[in-house]
This record gives sequence, C-alpha cells and structure tokens, in this order.
Amino acid sequence: MKVLRTPDARFEGLADYPFEPHYTEIDIDEDMPLRIHHLDEGDPNAPLILLLHGQPSWSYLYRKMVPLLVASGLRVIAPDLPGYGKSDKPAAREDFSYQRQVGWMGRWIEANDFGDITLFGQDWGGLIGLRLVVDYPDRFARVVMGNTGLPLNTSLDQQTVDRVMAFRQDGQRISFPSMVRAISGLRSLGSDPDAYPMGFAHWQKFCWNTPDMPAGFMMEMMIDAPATWRVAPRVALHHYLGTALRPITPLGRAYEAPFPDATYKMAPRAMPSQVPTLPTDLSVDAQKAAWKFFEQFHKPFLCLFTEDDPVTRGLERSFIGRVPGTTGLPHQVFPRGGHFLQERCHHELSAAISELIGST
Repeated sequence: MKVLRTPDARFEGLADYPFEPHYTEIDIDEDMPLRIHHLDEGDPNAPLILLLHGQPSWSYLYRKMVPLLVASGLRVIAPDLPGYGKSDKPAAREDFSYQRQVGWMGRWIEANDFGDITLFGQDWGGLIGLRLVVDYPDRFARVVMGNTGLPLNTSLDQQTVDRVMAFRQDGQRISFPSMVRAISGLRSLGSDPDAYPMGFAHWQKFCWNTPDMPAGFMMEMMIDAPATWRVAPRVALHHYLGTALRPITPLGRAYEAPFPDATYKMAPRAMPSQVPTLPTDLSVDAQKAAWKFFEQFHKPFLCLFTEDDPVTRGLERSFIGRVPGTTGLPHQVFPRGGHFLQERCHHELSAAISELIGST
C-alpha cells in the first residue's frame, strides 16, 4: 500500500485552528504503520466527547465547537479519518472501504484506550461512528448524531439497481453544475428510498470521475457561498478548459490544505461510492447487524439535524423511536445550518451535547 503524508507547511496559519497535533500509529493489513492525527483538548480526566467528521472535511470542521465544549468541562477528541486532514492518506482506490475505515478507527481507539465515550458523528463520521459503537459497545456511553444516518436499502428492485450502476460506471464525467442540481433536488433516503440512489449517484460519480476533486471549493460553497459574480466565471472556465476548481476564500483554502495535489484525494473521491444505497452493496450485511444492535440500544441516543440539508433531511426519523435510547431526549431539527451544521450551529450543538452529558 502506498501512503502519502501531507507536509506540515500546508497547515500553517490556518484561522482559529491553534490546536496541538497528536499522532497515533496503527498497523494496517500489510503490517505497515498508518499515522492518524487527532486533537486532544481539555482536562484529561473530564468526560470525553469524540467528534468524527465526514467527507470531504477534516477536524478543522470542529474548530468552533472545540473551545465551547472544553469551556463546558469536557475533554474533546477530534481525529482526522485516514485519507483526510493531517492523517496519512492511502493512495489507491482499493485501499478504501466502509469496513476498512471502521477497522482503522477501531484500532486507533484501542491504541489510545479511550473509554466512556460520547460520540458525535456527522456525514461519514456518523456512518463510521455508529459501526464503532457496535464493535466497541463497552467503550461508548452516549451517541449524538447530526446530519447522518445508518443507510440500509434492501427493497430496491433490480431494474433500479442496474440503472444506478450503469450510470455510475459509464465512464462519462459529470459537470459540477449538473451534480449540484441533482443533489439540490434530493429527497431524503427516509422519505423516498426508490429515487434517492439515482440522485445520490450523481455525487458518487462526480467525486470518482473528478481526479482533482475540488474539496475546498465545494466546502466553501456549502458553508459560506461566495458571491455569484466570483463563482460563475470560475465554474464556466473550469467546464470549458477541464481544469480544477480552486477555492476562493480562506475557508475554502483551509479545507483544501490537506490535499497538495490530486494524488492525495483518493479518500474523498472513493468514499462516496462506499455509501450503501443499494441492496447489492458490500456492507449491507454489516448494516443489517448494526441495525439489530441499535434496535436494542438503551444508552442515550440524541439526534441534532437541520431542515435545509437535502442529503440527510428527515433521517432523524430513522432513529427516533426505533432506537430505544432516543426515548425522552430533546431531539432538535434546526431550520438552518446546511449539511455541515458544525459551521453554523456550533453553539447549539455544543450546548446540546454538554447538556446531554451533564444530565445523563
């Protein structure tokens, strides 16, 4: 396995990210070390909150929440998943799978002997984090989910499966505007399970068929979209020349920092295709087992979602009532916040997490 490591200079001078890095080496399948970075802030003896990010972000996403959570008396652990942030980046598509990310992060938890964990997971941080709870139930005390899910769709007919797979594998590149239109029109998996896989396939296809996937540009567009007059000419020129879209703002450049060039971007390119939206996906059996586990999960399980996220809107309903630990808790759906609610709802998220830990 070829593994890349982003130079430290790429992370110098990032706004509001003064945190000391911590590194853990784990052995991977080929007896090679894989270095995983994490933040560790607050009193080492305080209750521990584990913050897991998704794709294509990294622990920078939690920079606003870390000081708020520490101020409330918590110890904050925020890792970068392998392939993201300051963590090492396996360089081949076959290096990445849902199960491998769960396995890598499980070894990281074991190596640091973390316990009595409150998990907060968003996007892939939820998909991976929930499976970690299944694998290490004694190490987790509480779960908080935000704009994420535990996808499992076993009822899709074969004709739809074939249509989605043909679209994903036809080799044709999809334009950035076309992808945006498709994602903007998504209905949540919970409300429209038959239409969702084809809509989400536009994101899967765009990520994989765009070697220099514009992670930073997309993050700034989803979080704090620059003015149209700044964006439209770049998108048009990119489409005409076939060149990469580059970030416009310091925020976008911070999210692009882990990726010096396209060779470092295999994780954000490959992982969307690992989201199990089809009954033929490799992780379906593991997802079934996970749902059986959570249908008997009585520890506190809190949902904090947003109404304006087209990808996960309504997925809180897949947990509330089905997971026993959701009963009687103050679940919230914020009217605004987008997919990456940590950027706009950091005060609300931090307060809700602190209150949950304090009251349970």
